[in-house]
Amino acid sequence: MDLLLQGLAILFSDWYNIAAIFGGVAIGIIVGALPGLGPVAVIAIALPFTYLMGSLEAMMLLLGIYIGGIYGGSITAILLNSPGTPNSAATLFDGYPMAQQGKAQKALKMALFGSVTGGILSALGLLLIAPLLAKIALKFGPPEYFAIIVFSLTIIGSVSGESLLKGLICATVGLLLSTIGLCPISGTSRFCFENINLSSGLSIIAMLIGIFALSEVMFQAEKAIRRKGQEAFLIESNKREDQRVSLKEFLSMKWLLLRSSVIGMSIGTLPGIGAVTAAFISYGAAARASKEPERFGKGALEGVAAPETANNAVTGAALIPLLVLGIPGDVVTAILLGALIIHGMVPGPELFQTQGPTMFGLILGLLVGNFVMLLVGRLFIKFGGLVTKAARHVVFPVTVTLCIVGTYAINSNFFDLEIMFIFGIIGYFMRKWGFPIPPLIIAFILGPMAEINLRQALIISDGSMRIFLVSPISLAFLILTFLSIAGVIYRKAKER
Repeated sequence: MDLLLQGLAILFSDWYNIAAIFGGVAIGIIVGALPGLGPVAVIAIALPFTYLMGSLEAMMLLLGIYIGGIYGGSITAILLNSPGTPNSAATLFDGYPMAQQGKAQKALKMALFGSVTGGILSALGLLLIAPLLAKIALKFGPPEYFAIIVFSLTIIGSVSGESLLKGLICATVGLLLSTIGLCPISGTSRFCFENINLSSGLSIIAMLIGIFALSEVMFQAEKAIRRKGQEAFLIESNKREDQRVSLKEFLSMKWLLLRSSVIGMSIGTLPGIGAVTAAFISYGAAARASKEPERFGKGALEGVAAPETANNAVTGAALIPLLVLGIPGDVVTAILLGALIIHGMVPGPELFQTQGPTMFGLILGLLVGNFVMLLVGRLFIKFGGLVTKAARHVVFPVTVTLCIVGTYAINSNFFDLEIMFIFGIIGYFMRKWGFPIPPLIIAFILGPMAEINLRQALIISDGSMRIFLVSPISLAFLILTFLSIAGVIYRKAKER
């Protein structure tokens, strides 16, 4: 308690700390909303500017960008069907359909409230149970990671729409596409066709922007040409309940928000998994627990709340192995590790003993940052609402421009633009022929992680599949996978 009070005093003793939080969150939201960018690039760019700052002030700026960037991706995901970051890929499954139904403001507010809830609970978890969660995370190896990924792939059954067969076809194509590039174990070239640009695989951002945003522009442009109208890009409902999230609606999802936060925190403590997986697992859990799972993918409010809560719950949890064990779990935390070392805070078991007040000030700053995001996010929602009133002939060129700039900005490579346009055309025809896009994307994102951990586990066990049954954690997730698949088959059979 003494360290907590000292940390609170350090945090609020200098107004620069609070200003850094506000600035970081605002920058993070703006950058997160721009397709192709995201918190990783901006944190890396901002790091040199923190050299002259105080240690806590610098970390507040970087953490503000981190949490703001995770949430910011949901804005364009909901309004333009283009996830600002891969973390928001699950959000657009229901967020954009809600916007098409005139409920854009409701979806944006639910995304914000879910993000803040997940972030606050995650920061509290970091504050109270960081050492315990870090010890649990150390028990996870390749078999456990593989079982988690396989379980999260079962969400495909929930987002396949009316045809499970078409969903499985798309998921299979997604898995095949994820194998393009160099083999992660042996380094062998696979499906590159002597094109050096394919050696690192297909760019996930280029693919997401093309198959979601660009294909949507093509699809909507075709409709606009047929109607020969200049109507608004998105309709806007005049009903008050479609423009806000009431307290009753928010409280009715208390268990969903808590479950999604726990999923996000659990996944966040595991190095190498990340917010994307947490969002998909949480989305699948929400669909399975719902009394009306058929609403998911068609504009379910829970479908926005679950992934946004989970991916923001990852932010605080990802700092647990970083601060307690000195293990970065992804690119963002690796950059934050460098920032901590630069400012004289070497992560590890002794960090809380040697610099306890500063560490508690940092964690409390993360907590404050989520409340700041609630204030700043409300302002951005008002600006975002202007998109719903804009005409199609204004929104379409702006969207395509953002797609091109965002895709090129990733690697400054024109080949990524080719990938974007190819998948834009593929996505357009998938929409025309009734093939669901989410299964393809889910399989493409989770496929490489499943392959790496499967092959590492088999190397450890000398080719024996028994390794997946010996571990209690792995066995538990495999049983959940079997039950989830059985549930999907039963539900589809019942519908027929």
